[in-house]
Amino acid sequence: MSVRSMSLRRYLLLGILLPVGVFVVINTVGLYRQALEAINTAYDRTLLASAKSIGEQLDVVGFEDGAVLRATVPYSALEAFEADTQSRMFYRVSSRSGTLVSGFEELPFWVGKIPDRGAYAALVDFYDDTFRGDPVRVAVLLQPVVSQTGRGMAVVQVAETLELRQTLTRKILFDTLWRQAVLVAVIALVAVVVVQRATRPVRRISQELQARPEGDLTPIAASHAPRELIPLVDATNQVMTRLQHLLDNQKRFVRDTAHQLRTPLAVLKTQVQSALRGDVESRQALLEINDTVDRATTLANQMLSLAKVEQLRQQPDSAANDLSGLVRSVALEMSPLIAAKDLEFDITTEPAPVQSHEWMLRELTRNLLHNAIKHSPSKGVLSVRVITDATSVALTIADNGPGVTAELQNRLFQPFSAGDMHSGSGLGLAICREITQALGGSVSLENREVHGRIAGLDATVRLPLVQNESS
Repeated sequence: MSVRSMSLRRYLLLGILLPVGVFVVINTVGLYRQALEAINTAYDRTLLASAKSIGEQLDVVGFEDGAVLRATVPYSALEAFEADTQSRMFYRVSSRSGTLVSGFEELPFWVGKIPDRGAYAALVDFYDDTFRGDPVRVAVLLQPVVSQTGRGMAVVQVAETLELRQTLTRKILFDTLWRQAVLVAVIALVAVVVVQRATRPVRRISQELQARPEGDLTPIAASHAPRELIPLVDATNQVMTRLQHLLDNQKRFVRDTAHQLRTPLAVLKTQVQSALRGDVESRQALLEINDTVDRATTLANQMLSLAKVEQLRQQPDSAANDLSGLVRSVALEMSPLIAAKDLEFDITTEPAPVQSHEWMLRELTRNLLHNAIKHSPSKGVLSVRVITDATSVALTIADNGPGVTAELQNRLFQPFSAGDMHSGSGLGLAICREITQALGGSVSLENREVHGRIAGLDATVRLPLVQNESS
């Protein structure tokens, strides 16, 4: 099972129990080695004591190379050092040259070397060997022997079989494993209980989400959730809020489309039927049909533009675009409309970088400029200004049309609210408001008065200015 498909509880349990298990294994091996070393040290002391006891019963005649060792060591002398009947002890007393003095002749003579720094205050060496087919532990003691008739050096070897050591080692190993197993079981139980309690809020939230009816995107109520879950819950709620917003816009778009396109399509069908019956002449019928198709096309395009604003709102931030250059480009595209009304057109701009998709800025300018041209009287004055300050940029499109009433000014930015429903769909300013809100700005309409009379309308858009990184 991969980590991705692993449940949180299993991941936590493995993350807790696996290191603990590895530590317990390492600890068990270490304890076993320490116990084995302690056992060997304890029993090696017994072997050394046996060798010293034998060495104290030696006698010598002669000096140095002529010394002759004598020993009368009964086997019963070793019985005091045998722990029980599980182990057996053997000894051999030899001269430095290897000549047997007493003991078991088949016990191999020691040919090793006394350690430079031994653990005991004696010339002793310990080693493992085999005697009569059984593994044994052997202690070798170089015992000086002094008497009134001589002086010499004896090599005392005492061997012990390993049954008792092995039995005790296995007992210690089993006791250690049993205790470690109990420890692991306790840790596992505690880990399971803790993980179960720690993941309870996650399971509760999961159950609440699964029990929700389809389409329920209300925020998750997790007031008692642990602090570690709060960021996840908040992020989930933000995503659900955005999804709810998208769904609401989609529902509104479908509802408005069905409602708004039904009228021009019904009018178009009536006009076609009237033309087929011959109620109006062909040219007049075609002109009426063309006008209806134009209004339906404009309505469909603006509704698609409104939907596209919401789509772009969800996309990552785009690069900075110069609003001044885009305004001049849009004004050039709409110059035929300006010329058709013979308007006195003036444009003043300065560099104004704005963080936005280029389409948004173009659509914003196009809708505001189109409204201004439509409501400007023939041979009127139309001016466009782009002015910046420290933090924002202001786009103002001023015409000398009739202005708007206070009542109309409050609802013009609502969808399908137009001053003259016969000449527009009422979506242009709604699109402008959606774009400015998406860019963190604002749009306003203000009547311009001269000598107490309305001289025109100023449409002003304020957007955040991209700050220079060096400033």
